[in-house]
Amino acid sequence: MAASTGAAASDPHGPASAGPGGSDITSFQYSMILDHLIGDKRPVKDLNPGVMGGLPVPPKSDEQKMIERGMESCGFKAVLACVGGFVLGGAFGVFTAGIDTNVGFDPKDPLKTPTAREVLKDMGQRGMSYAKNFAIVGAMFSCTECIIESHRGKSDWKNAVYSGCVTGGAIGFRAGLKAGVLGCGGFAAFSAAIEYYLR
Repeated sequence: MAASTGAAASDPHGPASAGPGGSDITSFQYSMILDHLIGDKRPVKDLNPGVMGGLPVPPKSDEQKMIERGMESCGFKAVLACVGGFVLGGAFGVFTAGIDTNVGFDPKDPLKTPTAREVLKDMGQRGMSYAKNFAIVGAMFSCTECIIESHRGKSDWKNAVYSGCVTGGAIGFRAGLKAGVLGCGGFAAFSAAIEYYLR
């Protein structure tokens, strides 16, 4: 018992410091572990959604990339807004004609009761007129907004305000300078209100 106590007392640092080679091996192994964990030897793992629990996404082909570029172009956005405005304007025109009590009446003979054909004809003409106006406004607004956004390189509420001013001014200038200024301010304010509500 005394011999073991004396041996322990003669070596207070334990077996880890028995020789200079033991500490070198330990530090070398520690360095290897660090290299494999955070060093240059660390294996690079791809962030594959399939590994992370999601569905694997196949690489996009050249045709898909071309279609995406086409759908993001200003021409496609203008055509889409034109078609949407035409449909919305036609529906709005038919609706307003349906609630108008003067639809189908002849101003030369207001006492004459209009026939169903005359009423439908008048509703169709009003719907077509609204559809053309809405289509023109939608195409102009969408195209100018896309061009301004591409030029500025930002996507914020200012693009819609600038586009609304350009669209309203272009439409109003047909009736004069004052109408153009009022159209620019009105469309810009309306666009700002819509952007504030949506954002």
